[in-house]
Amino acid sequence: MKQARARGPFRTAVSLLVVLGSAGLLGSPSTAAPPEPPPRPLAHLFDNRGIGAGARGGGADLDGHGRALSAEALRDAGWAPGAGLTVAGAPLRLPAPPPGAPDNVRADGQRVRVTGRGDALAFLVTATGGRAPGRGTVEYADGRRSSYRIEAPDWRTGTLATSTLVLPRISTPEGPREARAALYVVTVPLRRDTAVRAVTLPRDPVGPASLHVFALGVRPLTSGWTGSWSAATAARMRVGPWQDPTLRLVVRPSVGGERVRLRFDNTFAASPVRLGRVSVAVREKGAGARGKPVPLRFGGHAGVTLAAGAQVRSDPLPFRVAAGKDLLVSVSLPGRVTSLPVRTAAKQPGYVADAAGDRTGSSAGAGFAEELDHWPLLTGLDVAGGPGSVVALGDSTTTGAKTRTGADERWTDALAARLRAQDTVPRYGVLNQALTANRLLKDRYPGAGADEDTSGVRLAHRLDRDLFAQTSARTALVYLGLNDLRWGSSAAEVRTALGEVARQARARGVRVLAATLTPCGGGSRCTPGVDARRRAVNAWLRAGGGGFDTVVDFDRVVRDPGRAGRLLPAYDSGDHLHPSAEALARMADAVDLDALRPR
Repeated sequence: MKQARARGPFRTAVSLLVVLGSAGLLGSPSTAAPPEPPPRPLAHLFDNRGIGAGARGGGADLDGHGRALSAEALRDAGWAPGAGLTVAGAPLRLPAPPPGAPDNVRADGQRVRVTGRGDALAFLVTATGGRAPGRGTVEYADGRRSSYRIEAPDWRTGTLATSTLVLPRISTPEGPREARAALYVVTVPLRRDTAVRAVTLPRDPVGPASLHVFALGVRPLTSGWTGSWSAATAARMRVGPWQDPTLRLVVRPSVGGERVRLRFDNTFAASPVRLGRVSVAVREKGAGARGKPVPLRFGGHAGVTLAAGAQVRSDPLPFRVAAGKDLLVSVSLPGRVTSLPVRTAAKQPGYVADAAGDRTGSSAGAGFAEELDHWPLLTGLDVAGGPGSVVALGDSTTTGAKTRTGADERWTDALAARLRAQDTVPRYGVLNQALTANRLLKDRYPGAGADEDTSGVRLAHRLDRDLFAQTSARTALVYLGLNDLRWGSSAAEVRTALGEVARQARARGVRVLAATLTPCGGGSRCTPGVDARRRAVNAWLRAGGGGFDTVVDFDRVVRDPGRAGRLLPAYDSGDHLHPSAEALARMADAVDLDALRPR
């Protein structure tokens, strides 16, 4: 049930003047528009209590039925009142109202004072009464305006695949109840050349739905840094269990620099995780470091607590990073660890110390006995300077399935090597944001909880986190759709999904390339019907379908000329589905480097 909104004396007076003017009782109507009310800080506009504390919630009522988010559950997730969090690169400040005061605003055209310059505006939102779409306006310091569209899923029944935080219980007048409740961070693009001055929230949607806004933040531009390595989060997976472990992870930077910073994401998590100490070192062999690892700091501190759903970057560290040379990132995790957000199928060994306690300062590799095949928590490595990054979005072909572990034979590795070996275009960083078995049209991972399926959420549901929020992302190369076709999707459905990716990338100012789908005849689920649909998608791409800036023809360089539905035997890894390492190198060679130049 939607609650009535207090109009207040100002709005009542304005309505009366409009009525009298239209009746001719105020003389000749003026052509000048009435002045807009000045924008106000979001907290000054709060009109709803949506976070309940104590045994009975203290009167909080998010949905009009006395139900609300649980303050205790939020604290358990690391979301304390007034806490500053970073989600998808955007800083957000959680509400900290006085006891009994409102903590969110139900969007209805309010003008909110927002300052800052960046590439996106982030809303911490949820909806009640169903999903809540709406349109609003951004005002800039130079007088220009732009419109935006936003949609929040319902807090109880909406998809978890795009959620930032899923709470296990809610507050009710009868007491806490075990039930899921979700909060979302939704971003909309901004003009990058001027600062924001104000934001007009969407009007109250027709029907029972209400859009609740808890916080706003501007995602700053990442000028001065280049993404050198990254890993997308596939799922939250059961690990160990470990007690006070030290993880030692291997990463290979695509570009070098004289300063470095690391990024960690607690994606899909329900509870915070403590990073005790973190260090970086040049890899010698195995888990052994060349020289003593160098500690990193977070806001000047040796460690940091990472809230559920949030991310953190380390302070910049003077440390020479050489392109194409392995680094060791060591992370101590105090306490018992049973699950972590991960990127699986790393094709690069990671290690866990065989004795509990902080081993981040040790250069020896002998104490790291357990090997990992995934990257937990670590999602990015940036270097100072540079021209920006190219982001690869794909599935197991892009993660390097069937290549040798530790050999770095992915097509993205070959592309990075090509860029380093030339001087025609800038030497962009190359970020591999692929997930094994990922799709365009289906969420394999549900979006919350520890799960055995680590294929991730579909691309549209991870696009902001895995592309737009990546450090200095300038260009994207998309290779996805074959898994969808193999599992029954039509060519039209794949074309529509690819076209939507291209549309969103253009709206964010990102240059976007698409790769044709490689043949898989003889492989699992690759029937003649699948091949016919694959060819239809490729023909559409080659004809300019979807509005991509450029099409890279992976299919042409690896297919068998005599049997176009199959990989060339020399390029077949053996399963008839995944290209071999040699084929992946040929695919990298098919990329026109000049097409990687950003908009």
